[in-house]
Amino acid sequence: MVGRIVGLSRTGKARTCTAKSSIPLARSFADEKKNRGLKTTEDHRYYAYIRELDQPFSSEDKEVIFQYQVKYEENMDCGGGYLKFAPKMDNLSAFNSESTYNIMFGPDKCGFNRRTHLIFNNGKDNILKTDDLPYKQDDTVSHVYRLTLRPNDTVKVEVDGEEIFDGSIEENWKYGEPAEIDDPEDSKPEDWVDSPMMDDPEDKKPEDWVEEAKIPDEKATQPEDWDEEEDGEWERPMIDNPDYKGPWMAKRIANPDYKGEWKPKKIANPDYVPLEKIHKFDFGAVFLDVWQVNSGAIFDNIIVTDDVKEADALVEEFKELREVEDAKAKEEAEEEKKKAEEAAASEDEGDIDDEEEDTEEPKDEEKAADEDL
Repeated sequence: MVGRIVGLSRTGKARTCTAKSSIPLARSFADEKKNRGLKTTEDHRYYAYIRELDQPFSSEDKEVIFQYQVKYEENMDCGGGYLKFAPKMDNLSAFNSESTYNIMFGPDKCGFNRRTHLIFNNGKDNILKTDDLPYKQDDTVSHVYRLTLRPNDTVKVEVDGEEIFDGSIEENWKYGEPAEIDDPEDSKPEDWVDSPMMDDPEDKKPEDWVEEAKIPDEKATQPEDWDEEEDGEWERPMIDNPDYKGPWMAKRIANPDYKGEWKPKKIANPDYVPLEKIHKFDFGAVFLDVWQVNSGAIFDNIIVTDDVKEADALVEEFKELREVEDAKAKEEAEEEKKKAEEAAASEDEGDIDDEEEDTEEPKDEEKAADEDL
């Protein structure tokens, strides 16, 4: 087993700073002892927390699992729920948002920008994925995130047990120079046809096709006081042509000469240097280092291990919690629906009462007055 930590709430070498956090129970829980995590408690705050791994290690030639659980008890408009897995720090008090990390992993959202981050740091630069991993944190229940880092320089990412990515780090992250590049000497042939559709040469404009959008108004007459010397030659005003059909266009057909989008051929990149052991990092700490507009995030069951059974055991614990959370969410939704229906029914009863008041029998005095009339 490699470096391990289950929950940031554990005692041991840890340092927390900036905004307040706590170790409470969530609103829904399956086990009072197990289902406690580090919770952010203040809006519009930066949160920073560092915890050393029980055992620092190198990931060289190992398959390592990075796994944790996070729940947003309130809707998150803008904020991160990711963690940073980092080298060992000799001085924890020096920890800040600029501290070096190896891997940043987890959900991040602000407005319409949302993704599951997986960023590698090569000691100089943060290496981003060429396209975003899907965001899975759009609710108020717990989710478990798992990253598997393999010795063949590939990774697998799972959320709640669902695989959302599996592939090569070198091919999917912006690491160094690519192995192949476009041939700068290659150019598109002059006779290359890259239009998939063409006008049908057999299609002809009908003889009665009307393209004039405006025509003179034949019903108009020259005003009696029109003075051609002062006003110029009188012309009929233009009106919309009722027979107008718009510009004629030949129908489109598939182009038989279409060759597809032209791309230059690929050649070996002379600047390419094969990357070896991209998976190799030295790990010794876990950072919580996020900004949150909306607080209420609960982090728990953080583990870094090469023992898949140990990680799977925490996933089973998560599943028990989710069953409780999902049942609670269903109960709350039904309660809200019931309240809405009762409120609507109450409004309908009020409308009926108002109608009954408007149609009440006239009083005796009013009847007598009507009889006198």
